Amino acid sequence: MKNSKKCSESHTVMTNIVLPNETNSLNNMFGGELLARMDRAAAIAASRHSQSTVVTASVNHVSFKYPIPEGGVVVVEAQVSRAFSTSMEIYCDVWLDNPITKEKIHTNEGIYTFVAVDKNNKPVSVPESEPETEQEIERYNAALRRKELSLILSGRMKPADSVELRKLFV
Repeated sequence: MKNSKKCSESHTVMTNIVLPNETNSLNNMFGGELLARMDRAAAIAASRHSQSTVVTASVNHVSFKYPIPEGGVVVVEAQVSRAFSTSMEIYCDVWLDNPITKEKIHTNEGIYTFVAVDKNNKPVSVPESEPETEQEIERYNAALRRKELSLILSGRMKPADSVELRKLFV
């Protein structure tokens, strides 16, 4: 692909320990604290892909499957799943990592959208994304369905004009 980058080139890993001031009354990590960490990792991944300043456009989906306790080692992995003209979908996976037992538990995931901007905060073009692994291809294809659904729900696209969603319903 011309002017493209592999999805894996944006891969970002952030590892931290959960401190007492980052926990709720159940001694588990605050959801908002985790969202901030995910947003930071996603921003780095988007910036790596676009080689531009980026801004968060939306948090499309976050699921909380398993609590992260105080003292736990939390690992946030973020990577571009698909790039569009000026925006990028970033998929975040969160793990509770026990460095002693080597056990890793997938606790959360989230999907963020970022837009690359110039110094005047105007959107700029980003390289296309090239998925390679089976998971990257799956997330790449799903990203277009999510984008089309978002555009349809916001009234910026007619259902008949969609590419992927039309395949599902027609």
